[in-house]
Amino acid sequence: MTLGTEWDELTIPYGDPRNSEVAMELSPDRYRYVLDRPIVGEPGSKWTYNGGATALLGRLITKGTGEKLPDYARRVLFDPLGLGPTEWSNGLQGEAAAASGLRMRAPDLVRIGRMVLMGGAWQGKQIVPAAWLQQSTTPSVNIEGDFRYGWHWYLSEIAIGHPSRMERLISGIGWGGQRLFLVPAVNLVVAMNAGNYRKPGMEQRRIANVILTELVMPNIT
Repeated sequence: MTLGTEWDELTIPYGDPRNSEVAMELSPDRYRYVLDRPIVGEPGSKWTYNGGATALLGRLITKGTGEKLPDYARRVLFDPLGLGPTEWSNGLQGEAAAASGLRMRAPDLVRIGRMVLMGGAWQGKQIVPAAWLQQSTTPSVNIEGDFRYGWHWYLSEIAIGHPSRMERLISGIGWGGQRLFLVPAVNLVVAMNAGNYRKPGMEQRRIANVILTELVMPNIT
């Protein structure tokens, strides 16, 4: 999310063709669209939410493995974790949209969170390298205030039981109110599914934060 290119997914609503991710998916070649964006800042220095960056990562995975992205994810992650059915929407060119569109059941999302908290292991088998997870959940860039970003993880702090007890919070955030919250200090995983797709992003964030901070965390000791 620090490509330094011209990109706007946050101020222009999804569904509007001026939204950068929408424009990417409407283009004849999503990867060429991403790579053709003008450079507007120093790469690696400023966080700007950019689904195009994720699309490029997905393309690198498919090129490097020779597998379709859903097939690769199913083989190395979903099946080893015993996940149920998942659905991954395709773009206009028939290729899975890495930046969005992956759907799974809330219990399966919890299972992914449990695997992360266990350092990438599940039922005695190492699914994801522990060192990679450690690095991916380490802050790489500031977003705003104390809100930071790792490798596709949002990183912050949250009060547990009492306002003075602040602990590390690792978050996975999806559009519409989908959330995965991890609190390593108390071995807690919280998954949320929602359909708030028509609500602005900040409103989705507010709803999820209210559920977590006012309903869940006060009951954790």
